[in-house]
Amino acid sequence: MKISDLAARTGLTAHTIRYYERIGLMPAAQRDRSGHRAYDERTLVWVEFLGHLKTTGMPIRDMLDYARLRAAGAGTEGQRKAMLARHRDAVALRVVALTECLDVLDAKIAGYGD
Repeated sequence: MKISDLAARTGLTAHTIRYYERIGLMPAAQRDRSGHRAYDERTLVWVEFLGHLKTTGMPIRDMLDYARLRAAGAGTEGQRKAMLARHRDAVALRVVALTECLDVLDAKIAGYGD
């Protein structure tokens, strides 16, 4: 798929995709015969995963560390698992805090009546 297709399917801009490639968050794209970037479904899955990490608040430097470990391949699974587990724990704490805030907002809204 072309960069415009990847952008449309992920909600990222082509500029952001090129930036992710430049900083090493994504591997360099294959090129078609015309020299245009050509992405496969694995890239789409990876970019969607990065989107989840971003949404959950993972700093880009940690995303880069994870991407480097992923690129290193076999032998880094334990490090990647530990990294994701730490991030998951932080996300779970934020979910609890946000749920408490949501409860307060709901109570405040209910206080205004119908």
